[in-house]
Amino acid sequence: MIVADLGCSSGPNTLCFISEVIGIITRYCKEVGLPHDHPQLQFFLNDLPGNDFNNLFKLVEQFNKLAARNHRGEAPPPCYISGLPGSYYTRLFPCQSVHLFHSLFCLHWRSQAPEGVKGTGKTHQHNRDIYITKTTSPTLAKLFQQQFQRDFSLFLKLRYEELVFGGHIILTFIGRKHEDVLSTESNHHLYGLLAQSLQSLVDEGLLKKEKLDSFYLPVYSPSIGEVVAIIEQSGMFNMNHVKLFEIDWDPYYDSESDVVHDSVSSSVNVARCIRAVMEPLIACHFGETILDRLFKEYAHRVAKHLEKEKTKHAVIALSMKKVI
Repeated sequence: MIVADLGCSSGPNTLCFISEVIGIITRYCKEVGLPHDHPQLQFFLNDLPGNDFNNLFKLVEQFNKLAARNHRGEAPPPCYISGLPGSYYTRLFPCQSVHLFHSLFCLHWRSQAPEGVKGTGKTHQHNRDIYITKTTSPTLAKLFQQQFQRDFSLFLKLRYEELVFGGHIILTFIGRKHEDVLSTESNHHLYGLLAQSLQSLVDEGLLKKEKLDSFYLPVYSPSIGEVVAIIEQSGMFNMNHVKLFEIDWDPYYDSESDVVHDSVSSSVNVARCIRAVMEPLIACHFGETILDRLFKEYAHRVAKHLEKEKTKHAVIALSMKKVI
């Protein structure tokens, strides 16, 4: 059985997914009366070539040792783990070779910033957005939407070619609750605060205005309606499940309260998470020297925002099966 994790990054989350798959296969084999006849599992961990695969392989080594201890007294399921550098907007596997694709918090990333985006906005001193906000022009918002449509359609086509018939895809990524792309959404606030933080560095003379004017985030958070429409139009997959749920900006905040009780601590957690994701992109465009100052300012602005409202990410989760 060939399983691929697309956009695996270099942390332990991808190993949680591997462990879950092994556990499901093990339980299934026991249920059908084949407790020792596990299929051989080949996992491919995919990300861009700049990903820290060395750190990932060290985690894999620890994972294998832990798995051997957990299965002491019985043979663990045969499991082979490999790294696979490359963009998931290109072909990665031979035709009809993969049984399961998985991707966690990656598909909101675009293959590039929308073409033509540089000529559509940021002409006003106070409108230096790096993503869609409620002040963004409809023309600019449309460019982001069209880039998502092209990328997601291509992603589906490539995975269709690589999946065996009856193969599955499980995707979880940042989306939005409302169909109106210009509605006030969580990600508009999240990236809007980052844009304000960058602007503050321009005001202090630490960044050149031209650098900020030419910077856009290559992300887009679609609605469920947009996602379903593209899948149905492709005719390549049957959807088994699709759901939208919400999670806190601060992944360590475990209270059900509608109020953030310690906005300063939460803002630091949010800033660390965003820095972990955005740092390579920001460093490449603006240089590394601004990073500490930028994310200190960002944490400050997030804290002020959380004092007024507890904002959450909208997350889309879906599973689908290749049409036979």
